[in-house]
Amino acid sequence: MTGSSEITRRLEDPALLTGQASFVADVVPDDAAAVHYVTSQIANGCITSIDTAEASAAPGVLAVVTARDLAAAGMGPVPGHPDMFPAHLATPVLADEFVRFVGQPIVAVVARTMAEAADAAELVRVDIDPLPAVVGIDAALTGGDFVHPELGSNVYLEESGGAETAFVDDEVLVETTIFNNRVAPCPMEPRVAAAWWDDDGRLVQRASAQTSHGHQVALARWYGLEREQVRVITADVGGSFGSKRLYAEELLLGLLAERTGRPVLWAPARSADMVGLGHSRNQRHHLRITGRRDGTITGLDVHVVSDSGAFPLAGPLMARNTTRMLPGPHALAQVTWRITAVATNTTPIVAYRGAGRPESGALLDRAIDLFAAEAGLDPYEVRRINLLGDDVFPYTNPTGLVHDSGRYRAALELCGRLVRHDEVRTRQQAERADGTTVLTGLGYSVFIDRTAGIAGTQYGAVQLTAAGTARVLAGLPTNGQGYRTMWAQIVAERTGIAPDDIEVVFGDTDDVPRGSGIGGSKSIQKLGSAVAIATDGLVAEVSQVAASLLECAVEDVVLDVEAGRFHVAGAPGAQSVGWVEVATAGAPVAAAPDEVVFQCEEDYDADPTVPYGAYAVEVGVDTETGEVEVRRVVSVDDAGTIVNETLALGQVHGGIAQGIGQALYEDFVYDDTGNPITSNFMDYGIPAASEMPSFDSHLMQTPSPQNHLGAKGIAESGTIGATPALQNAVVDALAHLGVRHIDLPLTAERVWRAVSAA
Repeated sequence: MTGSSEITRRLEDPALLTGQASFVADVVPDDAAAVHYVTSQIANGCITSIDTAEASAAPGVLAVVTARDLAAAGMGPVPGHPDMFPAHLATPVLADEFVRFVGQPIVAVVARTMAEAADAAELVRVDIDPLPAVVGIDAALTGGDFVHPELGSNVYLEESGGAETAFVDDEVLVETTIFNNRVAPCPMEPRVAAAWWDDDGRLVQRASAQTSHGHQVALARWYGLEREQVRVITADVGGSFGSKRLYAEELLLGLLAERTGRPVLWAPARSADMVGLGHSRNQRHHLRITGRRDGTITGLDVHVVSDSGAFPLAGPLMARNTTRMLPGPHALAQVTWRITAVATNTTPIVAYRGAGRPESGALLDRAIDLFAAEAGLDPYEVRRINLLGDDVFPYTNPTGLVHDSGRYRAALELCGRLVRHDEVRTRQQAERADGTTVLTGLGYSVFIDRTAGIAGTQYGAVQLTAAGTARVLAGLPTNGQGYRTMWAQIVAERTGIAPDDIEVVFGDTDDVPRGSGIGGSKSIQKLGSAVAIATDGLVAEVSQVAASLLECAVEDVVLDVEAGRFHVAGAPGAQSVGWVEVATAGAPVAAAPDEVVFQCEEDYDADPTVPYGAYAVEVGVDTETGEVEVRRVVSVDDAGTIVNETLALGQVHGGIAQGIGQALYEDFVYDDTGNPITSNFMDYGIPAASEMPSFDSHLMQTPSPQNHLGAKGIAESGTIGATPALQNAVVDALAHLGVRHIDLPLTAERVWRAVSAA
């Protein structure tokens, strides 16, 4: 069997579907103790006392740890952004003097079983004097209460930039404020981690995370160890979507294992994870957009206010990303922006699929539809008029982002044809004339993404074993993207080795020497290129052995990747040798089958790329109930060279589903005192498959000059395009009634109220 040009069935799925996958809670040592955290039930307050005596004496309890114990051990806060924010804003591992949000850990309880740990945690007495909670952007900016009084305000970060924009002579001016709702990432596998100390005195940590080596570095620094004294294993991960950074609860596990003398496992319940795992989005956008009656947009001014939560983790950075993407794929030079990131007594904001780019796409696509409504034009035509032409690339936008390649108008026009734009508009007019109660709406989004924007090289290596099989060392774990399939395919296409004979190794710092982890849709550009280059290097090295076996010059050796065999140039039907023969010839005497005979490795970096897409959504809106039916979703994505169409479309589908979830259902809500009221799946809306239509997804390919493969990344595009296209479609259905905007999420009640008010 030889390599295939594309693997259409994911190689990882049999293990996942038959229960053979390796998740953290499945593989902890049998004698592992259970960790339970006592967390704050008050959003803002001063801790006056912590009494752990009764909990310490409870059945099965092995250790109880507070912030005082950490201070005695010289353990500092969670590693954060010391170059951006002052030390007093760093997240404490365990709360000491103050609590800042519901869900913040205060005390760690370790017991023999989960039940004993949970029971003992109920016996911990924490007295907290409540302080006024700062909840929401208005309270943060206008109230007299501060989340961090030592900061002197509730503003973490303020920035501005862009060319001056004139708003006096234009024919059309729209000014409005819109909200991008707070969402919880909700991976299928919550945060979970285990830790122990091995016989060599090394800290071993199993993590459900996006990086093994990043965790290794952070843990080593926090525990005062050399990097080699920490081993991190990240095997299969049940989703992350950007949210699984190194949390305080995970950082502490090594200390708890040391205190108890046995392995420890932390596996929180979903309700605890909903308030502990970081939230995302949660921005307010005040925008002004101007232009002419012919549809030409001339100016855009945006003020992004990010409710970043109780500590400045990623919220301020997400606001930066939002403005960095302006003005999307449009030819608009006059753009100004301002960022204000504020503190509130809520769960901190972290990255979530798209990480600022969906927020940018949402505000821009709403601005364009509002502009089109004011100008009396079809939003499709306004987009077509203002999109950048094919002849401008590479193009540097007003924020400094370089668009590497693209065919933006072609994507929109293809999307319009596929959704049958004219037919939908005709049907829509007929419905309005008939006075039907279920109205058709059609909405668009044309967007850009920025991928591989996180600095750093990515490590990939390819090995040939004595048995003639290949092994890939990948410098990142997998969170469900299909990386086993991807890296095996790249090697198979370049060697002819069968995918079943290619092992992919990842996620263990003992097996893979380095890597920068997952994030920012960079994997195919950086690791894919590294694997491709390493594979080509391996072929070149092995060709020298093949030349010796074939008794020819190395420059005359040709690898037939269809057959997986080397032959002499010009004589494909004559003598040839395969990978087993060259491996045997190059292997030491009596080598074990899995012994490495040849290896080539590569550390690869690449400049950011700018994938893009055009999405259209058709909806039916019931004006009597406010119910929204998603009838059709058409997506056109261009992510440069597509290595595996099956995997690419899988990423698109997942992103669209999450985008629809944010648009229609998801909204993490707090009351005025900072108590979360949507902290479980009974209250927080998660869409099921039954709420999803079939997606009509298409791929264009405009290769990028920025990396070896010409790829751009596609994992986050669906969340950028789906949400505003759906929001625009709902507003479009009701536009003739006078509805101009409805904030997310588009619940039936919210839509019904908008219709009633109009």
